[in-house]
Amino acid sequence: MGVRDALLIATGAYRSERLAELRSPAADVLELADVLEDPAIGWFRTKKVVDAPAHQATRAIEEFFRRRGTDDLLVLHISCHGVKDDDGQLYFASADTDPDLLASTSIPAGFLHAQMGRCRAKSIVLMLDCCFSGAFLPGMKAAARVDAKEQLAGYGRAVLMATGRTEYAWEGSRFREIEATPSRFTEAIIHGLRTGEADRDGDGKVAVDELYEHVYERLRDLGVRQTPQWSSELVHRVFLANRAISLQADQAPKTGAPRRPQRRARRGEDVLLLTDVTLAETISGKTQTLAVEIPVACEECDGLGTSAESEVERCPDCSGSGLRGDDDCENCAGFGTKIGNPCPQCAGAGRVTRRRDLTARIPPGVKGGMRIRLSEQGEVGPGGGPAGDLYLEVNELPDERFERRRHDLHCTTTVPAAIAKAGGIIDLETLDGVKKVRIPAGVKAGAKVRLPGFGCPRLHASGKTDGRGDLIVTVEIGKR
Repeated sequence: MGVRDALLIATGAYRSERLAELRSPAADVLELADVLEDPAIGWFRTKKVVDAPAHQATRAIEEFFRRRGTDDLLVLHISCHGVKDDDGQLYFASADTDPDLLASTSIPAGFLHAQMGRCRAKSIVLMLDCCFSGAFLPGMKAAARVDAKEQLAGYGRAVLMATGRTEYAWEGSRFREIEATPSRFTEAIIHGLRTGEADRDGDGKVAVDELYEHVYERLRDLGVRQTPQWSSELVHRVFLANRAISLQADQAPKTGAPRRPQRRARRGEDVLLLTDVTLAETISGKTQTLAVEIPVACEECDGLGTSAESEVERCPDCSGSGLRGDDDCENCAGFGTKIGNPCPQCAGAGRVTRRRDLTARIPPGVKGGMRIRLSEQGEVGPGGGPAGDLYLEVNELPDERFERRRHDLHCTTTVPAAIAKAGGIIDLETLDGVKKVRIPAGVKAGAKVRLPGFGCPRLHASGKTDGRGDLIVTVEIGKR
């Protein structure tokens, strides 16, 4: 049996202003490495390369594919911007990528193809969470095309690709800080492996084709506007993980009294709410109070759906699994058991809908499209299951005077002709109040005056801010 190695390359911070900052890649690496390294799931050895320049990333790739045996299983995950040149050639952006010098400052798809082609391993799985064409928009990757198949196909490999727009969510941990979470595509991969739901045929293992089906259906069910693609030229079925299965009641030790069947508790659904934030509030931050109608644990039965003394029997239709095919069992509503005396307040569901008030802090430096996660503040799960998360998505309202461009603010002001000619000081209304601005003598229309430190805060993955951008004022000349 060969080795199981994974190389995870993530780039979210770029030196070029033409490449928008991405928050998710750093989280992609940590979360995916955690599940791949788990001895109960993937048992991979992993190496992480985060925000590295092109020469370091290409070196890591070349070393990864060298001196391999035919029975080795290799997984390469890349999360970054994807860029295409004028000839349609694909490149993966690195921290030092110059969009005008792609061949020497990024990872060419041709280089990656050549390294995989020389590798002796018969099983190579490539996961691409990146864009391949289109304009780069703040907070998300650009639109993708599926032509990575032609550029990266080959014998003994499978390629899983995220296409379309990939949105990015920001995670808030118990109201205090805001952190990056994996992108939708990578999150679906992690979810399928960690929960075992990607084991479509129930054989206790997750194959590459099963993982793709899970990712496709999860993104569709979540309403994400992207269609993952995959291409496979593997000559045999490749299993990426085991399904971590907990001990069932009928698997209890034979010694001692048999275990009583338990209800199948399920995690509650996540909740997404939209909140409007003005440009001024993205600079200062604010505290948001929310009133939501949401399922909570039933007080009458403590979320169990029944009293502890009630008889609980394993559902005969689904043998206690709670599932019939891919859907919840109709006989037991997905609980896996039938109860003899359901709670009258919740009709056995274990939860009731109540109005709740939640408070969330929106930190300075947020942008439109960011999501703050309130951990375990979503819907309580049926059968006493844990609560899902509540996501608060930021909708940044447009401002009449100021335009945000990354961390800088831009505005236009009219200067009297006399001051433009002789120079002087004007009062400028900013988001920080009225500021004195010195206008140099002989200034021309269209000239720009920079006010350092009056732009937007820089928000890091830790939730802290580090300085602010600048306010750039474009001068117009009045008639007098």
